[in-house]
Amino acid sequence: MPLALAMHGITKRFPGVVANDHIDFQLAPGEIHALLGENGAGKSTLMHILYGLTQPDTGALYVQGQRVHIPSPRAAMAHGIGMVHQPFMLVPTLTVTENIILGQEVAYGGSWLHRGAATEQIRQLAAQYHLDIDPQAYIRDLPVGLRQRVEILKALYRQATILILDEPTAVLTPAEIEHFSLTLTTLAQHGTSIIFITHKLREVLPIAHRITVLRQGRVVGSMTPAQTTEAALAALMVGEASATVRQPAATAPGAEAVLQVQRVSILDTRGAAAVTEMSLTVHAGEIVGIAGVQGNGQTELVEALAGLRPPVGGTITLLGVDMTRATPRQMAACGVGHIPEDRHAHGLVASYSVADNLVLNTYHQAPFAHRLLRRRAAVAAHAARLMLLFDVRAPHPTTLAGSLSGGNQQKLVIARECARPLRLLLAAYPTRGLDIGATASIHQHLLQQRAQGCAVLLVSADLDELLALSDRIAVLYHGAILAALPRHEASRKRIGQLMAGVDGVGGAGAGKDDVPCGPVC
Repeated sequence: MPLALAMHGITKRFPGVVANDHIDFQLAPGEIHALLGENGAGKSTLMHILYGLTQPDTGALYVQGQRVHIPSPRAAMAHGIGMVHQPFMLVPTLTVTENIILGQEVAYGGSWLHRGAATEQIRQLAAQYHLDIDPQAYIRDLPVGLRQRVEILKALYRQATILILDEPTAVLTPAEIEHFSLTLTTLAQHGTSIIFITHKLREVLPIAHRITVLRQGRVVGSMTPAQTTEAALAALMVGEASATVRQPAATAPGAEAVLQVQRVSILDTRGAAAVTEMSLTVHAGEIVGIAGVQGNGQTELVEALAGLRPPVGGTITLLGVDMTRATPRQMAACGVGHIPEDRHAHGLVASYSVADNLVLNTYHQAPFAHRLLRRRAAVAAHAARLMLLFDVRAPHPTTLAGSLSGGNQQKLVIARECARPLRLLLAAYPTRGLDIGATASIHQHLLQQRAQGCAVLLVSADLDELLALSDRIAVLYHGAILAALPRHEASRKRIGQLMAGVDGVGGAGAGKDDVPCGPVC
């Protein structure tokens, strides 16, 4: 039986960098093949070549034993190659069926859309692969886990036999990850070949049939799970034994309540309730983690605390001062740092230099300005110092921020926020999509802020991250804190149940052992 896919000698160069350097990659029928590597290792470029988004400089592609040329995603789909992107490519105002058939509509009579036939086919596919979903549901009403099923069904509807999954578990609950793993196994058993791109090593070993590791554009290892360990994979990815950040021994937080959120209610952009009468306190020298499936009010909460979204009820106080209606500049002036969940939209200006991005919230202050005059030498010196201190890898402070890798862009944001004295740091998904090295570096900076007496609010969908860093973990569900657990009482299973709205003791909602937080958590 021929290989489902073979890539031979794939090379792709961009100005100043070799993204893929003579890469060989093979995929067998019905195989789950995990592709690992740091940010910038060449994974995305290799998959973009396979999906027709980028053309290789040299090399050859073979699908089912036949050499092929793939100039576009449409050509890739014609060869049975589908890709589930991160983030998802869905239209919220359309139904599941409408999203799946978009561009592949079945019509009769030359003009009438045959939704019934498409809906029935989607039901059959969903049943076959245990992807239970209502074809008539609107995407906007579905949680993240179900939206992912829609993306997979969309590829299967287009008769994909090779499926590329880009960071597919980044926003799923532990229960959803377990179901997702079963789905992959079922797909493989039915003959679908899967390329599984991830940074979560613990998810690779149980389900992958084979693992390939890229580093600096080259294949540095390919093995079965039985031939390796998490530690060995991490060492291959970074080129050395990976540094792990160990949480210091727990200490009692300072008595000073830095942030107090009292019965705060917040609306989303559509005017619907996103957060309802939430109360929370974060003390000096404490990391409070916020767990929850994305879309349960985390975005609106952080934006309100950063001064980007005014609450419609309740109060927000910082060191006893009412900051409910404060602007972002006022919050920053009072010692609030903000690492936003979308670094591209709210964390940096891609068309500005690294140096300019590092003073976005202090450019008007000394030593970077004197009255109406900007002191360029001071800005440049500041940038050079922070680039070294926070390991922001760029050729020069004048390099445009948009040209940096994702990990370096995130370190740029963290350098800007953490280089000044802080009383409160809001960190929203600070390591999403980052490799082991960048993640370890960012964790270290969060712990340093904690050690310096800063109050840290950490929002993350990664339970390992929350359990490693947090002193307390509050679980957000439908805009309310379902429970707040000290670190020694928290576990992956317990938090995962709460994230899904299920109490581990007595069912949905908070049980007798987990009373919802009162005025102060």
